[in-house]
Amino acid sequence: MEVKRLFDLIPHQLSKHPLNIAFAGKENGKWITYSSHDFKKYSDLISYGLMAKGVGKDDKIAIISNNRPEWNFTDLGILQTGAVDVPIYPTISEHDLRFILEDAEVKFIFVSTEELYNKVKSFSSGLRGLQGIYTYNRVEGAPHWSELIETGEKNKDEKKLEAVKATIQANDLATLLYTSGTTGNPKGVMLSHHNLVSNFIAVEHLPPVKQGDKILSFLPLNHIYERMLTYLYMYLCTSIYYAESMETIGDNIREVKPTAFSAVPRLIEKVYDRIVAKGTELTGIKRALFFWALDLGLKFDPGKDGGLIYNLQLNLANKLIFPKWREALGGNLKAIVSGGAALQPRLARVFWAAQIPILEGYGCIETSPVICVNTLEPNGMGVGTVGPVIKDVQVKIAQDGEILCKGPNVMLGYYKRPDLTDESIDKDGWYHTGDIGEMVGNKLKITDRKKRNFKTSQGKYIAPQNIENKLKESRFIEQAMVIGENQKFAAALIVPSFAFIREWADRKGIPCKTNEEIASNQAVKNRIMEEVEEINKGLGSYETIKKIELLSREFSIERGEMTPKLSLKRKLIIEANSAVIDALFETP
Repeated sequence: MEVKRLFDLIPHQLSKHPLNIAFAGKENGKWITYSSHDFKKYSDLISYGLMAKGVGKDDKIAIISNNRPEWNFTDLGILQTGAVDVPIYPTISEHDLRFILEDAEVKFIFVSTEELYNKVKSFSSGLRGLQGIYTYNRVEGAPHWSELIETGEKNKDEKKLEAVKATIQANDLATLLYTSGTTGNPKGVMLSHHNLVSNFIAVEHLPPVKQGDKILSFLPLNHIYERMLTYLYMYLCTSIYYAESMETIGDNIREVKPTAFSAVPRLIEKVYDRIVAKGTELTGIKRALFFWALDLGLKFDPGKDGGLIYNLQLNLANKLIFPKWREALGGNLKAIVSGGAALQPRLARVFWAAQIPILEGYGCIETSPVICVNTLEPNGMGVGTVGPVIKDVQVKIAQDGEILCKGPNVMLGYYKRPDLTDESIDKDGWYHTGDIGEMVGNKLKITDRKKRNFKTSQGKYIAPQNIENKLKESRFIEQAMVIGENQKFAAALIVPSFAFIREWADRKGIPCKTNEEIASNQAVKNRIMEEVEEINKGLGSYETIKKIELLSREFSIERGEMTPKLSLKRKLIIEANSAVIDALFETP
């Protein structure tokens, strides 16, 4: 069966390789599983229920939930009616949530928890056109999603549903994804069925998975990155297991033993840090072997032959040390897909060396999302790059270095904002990503964000993201933001890696336990400045970090300092720390 619309994935899976476990979610410590037949059953019942409620073409239905099988049933159940789904981050601020629900004129809302239900319910009476809120968890006094299923059971009409589905075209609007951005109200990105289908079919040959393999999913489904990959896994007929929470990922990996999972670089960094911390606890020959293997891994380049002696040493490391790394990740892992932010090259090197390939990709919500991705194919991997451009997509670099993209993956436009659409997609159909990059052979390398660069009072432009990524390579540094617009020099706000520094401080006999004590301790600041000075050696003189200030708490989504994609909201952070920043730039 040819897949042209997203809901065609259901009959595709049933005809190609029906699964006993298509989806699995954990409830009360037990995995609850659903087959491919269950997938069709519940998706159809959602469709019948919604149609009985009067839902039809282009109506908007919101999903605000953690990852769970019900999310997928609701998603495709909505799409089969010709309606448009509007996935929203559960951690979203009330201001942005209200804006999205009003802007999209949402008719029904699905939420996962009592907390989310109460959050929406508190202002739902003011939402024009809203007809109902359903919950996935049982919440006293709230309609449960099973009630919609029961409505669907009572209103089954297969011929009507098939007739409705037949009217839905590949280029019809499928989903509205609101991008929070770093300033202003969220923008609704309009993606068609074809945008998303073209994107996962373009990369279908790249993941090293086969029918029936297990995938672990934990990145939010409302984000285009995990959502497109989930459609791909459905298309490839793999079993998708949803982790209980971000805190249980390690346990869930060991339980499920997945073939692949997707992650953001920060999570991969934490996995690496935990492995290195374990190695630090070793003694004698075991410790020496661990760091010998680690050093080999950090020198690895998947695109180059390291030579006879290096290869022999690496083979030995892959028999003595790295098997423990692979076992910690379930023992069956063939690839990790990385996206959403830049991956530190050292992480790519060491995990590839340990036979755990990380396939770093790049894209935007507006491009459905994949533009480029590193692959396991010959000449398909480049450390420090985001890989070759995918099939049927074009990339070119504008005169100012901006990455432009054209292809079937480029959005229909911004919802109700033709002005913004015209700013982003030029008359020749090229989407302007706002990222700066260059081609290295057949691979794309991202160097910075166009609008993130700032100019010092000396007239020099500084690209902060590269410097921030280098700073975060230090075990002493958790987060960093480089500042200095219109100033004589660059400085940095640094959030220390509190857990690591507590251990380091204990070894050094430095009395600092709380985050506040760490941030205010001069010995800690001096040690972190040593790390900064080491990074400065690789920077141009005009972009070196002259001063730092340590902060006592991490930047967070909840406080509005980061987007759900973990991009820094620079303007807000600068305003919140204005006194600290003013002191940094005072003349000594």
